[in-house]
Amino acid sequence: MSLNIALGARNGAKNSREENDFYATHPMSTRIFLDALERDGIKLSNQIWEMACGEGHMSEVFKEYGHEVYSSDLIDRNYGDVKDFLECNTPVDADLFTNPPFKDSLKFAYKGNELLTEGHLFGLFLKLQFLEGKARRQLFEQYPPKYIYVYSNRQLCSKNADFENYHAKTLSFGWFLWEKNFKGDPIVRWI
Repeated sequence: MSLNIALGARNGAKNSREENDFYATHPMSTRIFLDALERDGIKLSNQIWEMACGEGHMSEVFKEYGHEVYSSDLIDRNYGDVKDFLECNTPVDADLFTNPPFKDSLKFAYKGNELLTEGHLFGLFLKLQFLEGKARRQLFEQYPPKYIYVYSNRQLCSKNADFENYHAKTLSFGWFLWEKNFKGDPIVRWI
């Protein structure tokens, strides 16, 4: 095994990226996050839109926690409606949560903040490297997240939702949580 593969480097990886960037979030990651929000007294709306739902791993956990969830995805994976979130232009009277395709994560961050309405939250499950970069710095200056929840343990995101055969936990993840019209420095919390 080469050092690149052992370290999880992309240029040495044997497998190519999934064509549509479908890397499902393990349901436990969503439970950990929702438990942390409850612990911190952060209330979610009863209405949730999960805009890149994949096969519903995250949506099902939100339902488990008592929320009404509208689920959609650009690709039909036999769960939710087929809808391109990035083409939506109507403000949404719901909280918005998802694990977006990383290649489109900046677009999702801008679109979610544009559609977010007063009294609602918008959260993205992202690699912590989302904090880096000039383009993302511009996003954070325009739309600073109110909270960033950082996982203390590596979380499992699985290519094509194949949790049984994909056990790598080589990336650091967190939740970036926006509130309409928030200005200031983000509060960092560990979960």
